[in-house]
Amino acid sequence: MTTLWPRLEPLLPRVSKPARYIGCEDGMQRPSGGPHLTSWLLTYPDTYEVGLPNQGLQILYELLNERSDSWAERSYAPWIDLEAELRAAGLPLFSVDTHRAAGEFDIIAFNLSAELVYTNVLNCIDLAGVEVRSAHRSDADPLIGAGGHCAFNPEPLADFVDFFVIGDGEEVVGEITEIVGGWKRSGKRTGTREALLRELSKIEGVYVPAMYDVAYDGPALVGVTPKHSDVPPMVGKRTVADLAEWPYPKRQLVPVTEVVHDRLSVEVFRGCTRGCRFCQAGMITRPVRERPATQVREMISRGLERSGYDEVSLMSLSTADYSGIGDLVRDTIALGGDAMGGCGDTPSGAGRVSVSLPSLRVDAFTVDVAAQVSKARRTGLTFAPEAGSWRLRQIINKLITEEDLYAAVRSAYSQGWHRMKLYFLTGLPSEMDPDTQAIAELADACARIGQEYTKRASVTVSLGGFVPKPHTPFQWFGQNSAEELTRKVRLVRSALGRNRRVQLKWHDPAATTAEGITSRGDRRVGRAIEYVWRKGGTFQEWSERFDLDMWAEAMAACGLDLDWYVHRHRSADEVLPWDHIGAGLHRDFLWQDWQDALAGYGVEDCRWTPCYDCGACTEYGIEHMVASSVAPNGGSQGTGQDLATGHVVPVELRPRVFAGAAGSAGGGA
Repeated sequence: MTTLWPRLEPLLPRVSKPARYIGCEDGMQRPSGGPHLTSWLLTYPDTYEVGLPNQGLQILYELLNERSDSWAERSYAPWIDLEAELRAAGLPLFSVDTHRAAGEFDIIAFNLSAELVYTNVLNCIDLAGVEVRSAHRSDADPLIGAGGHCAFNPEPLADFVDFFVIGDGEEVVGEITEIVGGWKRSGKRTGTREALLRELSKIEGVYVPAMYDVAYDGPALVGVTPKHSDVPPMVGKRTVADLAEWPYPKRQLVPVTEVVHDRLSVEVFRGCTRGCRFCQAGMITRPVRERPATQVREMISRGLERSGYDEVSLMSLSTADYSGIGDLVRDTIALGGDAMGGCGDTPSGAGRVSVSLPSLRVDAFTVDVAAQVSKARRTGLTFAPEAGSWRLRQIINKLITEEDLYAAVRSAYSQGWHRMKLYFLTGLPSEMDPDTQAIAELADACARIGQEYTKRASVTVSLGGFVPKPHTPFQWFGQNSAEELTRKVRLVRSALGRNRRVQLKWHDPAATTAEGITSRGDRRVGRAIEYVWRKGGTFQEWSERFDLDMWAEAMAACGLDLDWYVHRHRSADEVLPWDHIGAGLHRDFLWQDWQDALAGYGVEDCRWTPCYDCGACTEYGIEHMVASSVAPNGGSQGTGQDLATGHVVPVELRPRVFAGAAGSAGGGA
């Protein structure tokens, strides 16, 4: 392999943000490579500043470079200006580590964290000099892989990706490396690529679309079935049982240019059992696996010392639920107190390590946590009530009351914050106009609480359109149209009136429609994705590049009904495009939870209450792993339970009568 740098460097003065493409980060690996090693190009299909902080990519980057039989480099989607320069100069996609050509790697693997990057995936494959459709590739071409949360419905990209990793990647990448390495050492004999893919399909958690037939009856999907008897009919996710065995990344990349989350990030646990019915991440990452507190502290201490950062982000789906979060925040902030601060005339908080809690549960943010965080620089606070009314929060199982929210807001304002963000969804199942208008009422009430402490108090409402996701109880729900979502945004604006204390921001409802196409689409939707890409539709997650008309045109040109894919309710007996992908959740559990939602019935967090038999623990033989037997701050989902002895609650299956195979999903729009 040779570097493209001598030909690439002259192009960089012609493009914006050339530092995106030079590498040189602290923590960057410089692998020597070798023909006997399996080479990976880990690619994030968005710009460098969005992709570099991604923890999943950084973890695999370190793991593969620690192995004796593999090496890995990184790549990111070039912005449109550099893409034009590359194509004009005849240069391919490249790694940022050594600027080697993407097509020379054995595996090009993509992280799929959002559906609207799918056209970027195709663009990167094409820029690498590889056939976009997997059926057209030769034995000499790199394998194209993908993983991440969006891989739990792999079908929209099934014609373009050779294999998908479902679930955690730490263990499975080693198994893939061994099989591909054996094939490589055998000389990649002509006609053996299909046999290689067949071997990969036998790895637990690996889905190889070429090994499956897809059948349709008119618009309806009949099923996705294996072509061979040794290919599994159901591909179950991989789950790392003990995070203590995987203390990565050990050397987080520290960029030389600005990125979106420029701070030390430490993952404190995976999984979430709060049971929010709209949240795919919370469903597919079960069970909860907490990292031991001693290891978290060690990762923070070493990371701060090595990187020079003075801010730590404690990462999880619900960080304030981490056992002993108060002590962890207190100890983290104290790391910089004596060493970097302490002068009498030093401003309050100077020299301390600040803590960012990016996933805050309203009912777990206490005065104690607020007081600890506020000792250092006050980072932004975002609370996510998700819905404006208690009625709707019961339906989505976000069981926090107005009193929970107001207590958290008061805790923050009383400790010196003067602005915060509240995140809401609109277009949720059975949402009515009073529920939507309640968003404005809730935000104004929070701002008025802030006014009791500071005249500068303000609240920003961030409003997103709801997109039903696979492997959630809402996967059967018919999504609101862009027009209806726009009407609801206007309803909130009208309810706020000229309220200067509250600022409203919203996600483009049109983009929500395109996300709906790709999130629940079947394999036929791949044709529309390719159509949009060939029309120049890259970076569709960027508002200045997005064009819904292009997606509507693509669906029509491919003979696909947009309304059928996005806006209709699904029935209980309908075959869903992801039914052959196992997230660990029983289908009848999800259906019953959908029926409970429509009835307005919520369920508590199963970490501290009896088991609901969703399947996540029993299916994989893994139980919830917590760092402490002490329940998280504030109890469980605002129910007011005394959870001091929650850890001794016996596990028992809650009796339920599950719905039959027939019937409509129901639910109002």
